[in-house]
Amino acid sequence: MIKERVQQALDKVRPMLQQDGGDVELVEVDEDSGIVKVNLTGACKGCPMSQITLKSGIERFLKSEVPEVTSVVEA
Repeated sequence: MIKERVQQALDKVRPMLQQDGGDVELVEVDEDSGIVKVNLTGACKGCPMSQITLKSGIERFLKSEVPEVTSVVEA
């Protein structure tokens, strides 16, 4: 199941976010479109760099770990 693989990949990214006081939680995975919805929490929520973290960090990593992922968006 894609959702389980996405959650495992997010668990690998989480320590890097937590070092800066932030975190990420999985909201939904649309298996048909490959779109993953997440919430950035803690210091990441509202941070001016959060979109860069989301797209250049989390999305890129998830796509490499779970090829079915097409995009990561904030819920």
